[in-house]
Amino acid sequence: MISPTTLQDVAELNILVNSAYRKKKKKKGWTTEEHLLGGIRTDEEDLSALLQKENVTILKYTASGKIIGSVYLEKQANKLYLGMLTVSPELQGGGIGKKLMQAAEDFAKEQQLKTVSMTVISVRKELIEFYERRGYKHTGETKPFPMNNPKFGIPKQDLEFIVMEKEL
Repeated sequence: MISPTTLQDVAELNILVNSAYRKKKKKKGWTTEEHLLGGIRTDEEDLSALLQKENVTILKYTASGKIIGSVYLEKQANKLYLGMLTVSPELQGGGIGKKLMQAAEDFAKEQQLKTVSMTVISVRKELIEFYERRGYKHTGETKPFPMNNPKFGIPKQDLEFIVMEKEL
């Protein structure tokens, strides 16, 4: 079941996001950024602050009473920004990410937004290909990665974001 996350979900959501983005290589899953970034992906304080913003929704995918996936959505002018798409490492490849992306696009349409936008670390080729298969296109725009902000992780190499969008 996909539904909005609440403040009561923050602790469980924090564990899920960090397990998917910063897990050690021996665990299952392909979305880790551990080879690119050290440190944590997020923390409970940041997640709580995000959830309290008026223009932010974090959708959660729940099965058997446990959060197994999530996606961050932020209304920005006439676009929906999609970020922090997360699926439990043990369950990746089973369609949960696709369902969360569809829910995000449905949310955008409900909000009468015609574009979904995201930033992806440029060297994450397999992730970029995943989004391309779902109709997202590189806009040609790049954005700097916050190299000196440990809240985004501690970079192990120079990084930048590419901007991808899908017209709905």
